[in-house]
Amino acid sequence: QVQLVESGGGSVQAGGSLRLSCAASAFTYSGSCMGWFRQAPGKEREGVAIIASGGSTRVADSVKGRFTISRDNAKNTLYLQMNSLSPEDTAMYYCAANTNEPGYCYFATWIFGVWGQGTQVTVSS
Repeated sequence: QVQLVESGGGSVQAGGSLRLSCAASAFTYSGSCMGWFRQAPGKEREGVAIIASGGSTRVADSVKGRFTISRDNAKNTLYLQMNSLSPEDTAMYYCAANTNEPGYCYFATWIFGVWGQGTQVTVSS
């Protein structure tokens, strides 16, 4: 069964850093577009960063220059390095795998058919 498990969330002060990890199991991880999304209370889920199987990445304008997405295919693990965090980054962060549109990689929640349970990131001012 496909499973994604996030870790690394927590509480930090503004300007701090966190590194999120997402461990994948039981599917062809190396061939999948993977992504990080976040959802703050009362807001819609938004894409943060995506990475194709070949390693090309895209990040949202709101986090450009501060967040970096990467993957270790040997470990079936996805990462999100978050620097210069601000209170506006406070949200539940989810990793996801594209199982609905193989070969494509873009910011659209509907192509991501498998989601993790989320990890909370809280940034205080």
